[in-house]
Amino acid sequence: MKYKTIVTVAACGVLSFHAFAADTNADNSAKNTRDKMGETLTPGDQSSKPADIKITAATRRAVVKNKFLSMDAKNVKIITIDGVVTLRGPVDNDKEKSLIAEYAVKAGASKVTNELEVKSNK
Repeated sequence: MKYKTIVTVAACGVLSFHAFAADTNADNSAKNTRDKMGETLTPGDQSSKPADIKITAATRRAVVKNKFLSMDAKNVKIITIDGVVTLRGPVDNDKEKSLIAEYAVKAGASKVTNELEVKSNK
């Protein structure tokens, strides 16, 4: 009898979570749709040159290592082509925006195109 109760509770928890997740949109869903149009750089445009991969990897390591950055900041797009780093995605504040750009410069970027967008307070 206890076994049936536990299974029922577990099933209800999964159903409740699923219903909540279905009603919630990701912050950048519209931007991801825009990216499919081919008008903006995406991670698929990342250069396969070893130097560019090294810059992207070093920038990503610095971002992930910083425990004070928001989850949005840790998930920004970092795209390097011929030493030029393009940063895209939402961040929580101006400090995160400038810090991630600094990480790209320290990683060896010759130029940083900072397209990070600060989320507005709702």
